[in-house]
Amino acid sequence: MSVRILCDSACDISQEQAKEWNITIMPLKTIWGEEEYLDGVTMMHKEFYEKLVETDVLPTTSQLSPFEYEKVFKEVAEAGDTAVCLTISSGLSGSFQSANIAREDYEDSIVVVDTQNACLGQHIIVKRAMELRDAGKSAQEIADILNEEKKQVRLVALVDTLEYLKKGGRISAATALAGAVLNIKPVIAVVDGQVTVLGKARGSKNGNNKLMELVQQNGGIDFDRPFVLGYSGLSDTLLQKYIKDSSALYEGKTDNLPIAAIGSTIGTHVGPGAVAVAFFAGK
Repeated sequence: MSVRILCDSACDISQEQAKEWNITIMPLKTIWGEEEYLDGVTMMHKEFYEKLVETDVLPTTSQLSPFEYEKVFKEVAEAGDTAVCLTISSGLSGSFQSANIAREDYEDSIVVVDTQNACLGQHIIVKRAMELRDAGKSAQEIADILNEEKKQVRLVALVDTLEYLKKGGRISAATALAGAVLNIKPVIAVVDGQVTVLGKARGSKNGNNKLMELVQQNGGIDFDRPFVLGYSGLSDTLLQKYIKDSSALYEGKTDNLPIAAIGSTIGTHVGPGAVAVAFFAGK
């Protein structure tokens, strides 16, 4: 009997990476007009951003249904295994509710955890679950630990353009125009399971400084647990600039800076050019 880790694709872990890490990523659906794609399966990140910049229509993301969860839960149970199912924040999607409906017939095999996060924040919770699995913890033990430790997860991002926040109705056209003229870069975060604007900076240099500030205000990065840097779009140029500007956060503390591409779940709202960091707050 083994312990499996299940998660939806909002965690921005590729199917290839999932195979290497021995976890299961269940693809969310990205819907563009009348066309439907499976995130990371029939639409990869590169295709997503190419399509995003070519059209004025914003896609939507569909939650996983109870039926889709039930198929995977049944396979786990029939194999005699147990699993921890980590869902995107219940404040952003109905996937947590779907997973709990599907679990009703598999309570002895499946434990469901609302990560109260998405994107890179969810990503590092999945990696933490893997660490606990590999340390020999049971599915229930992993869930209990994560339900406590997820409170320490911080995800902050610097958005390069206000255009997609405008398209999604999160800010007005006038605000977007003024921001473009003044080169305003919003700093956003996931707080209590919801996407929140924490502040604004003028220019990328000030924006990078703001990200550094927020990391330091949270006690710095706990390098004994997973952390990850990320970017949206087709190029990581702005992320590399952020890494250079914020080198004091990492130098001498880690030999490896893990990097992930931000997918459609958050990428729809921030557009290309966003830079993000997710970490467990320092103790």
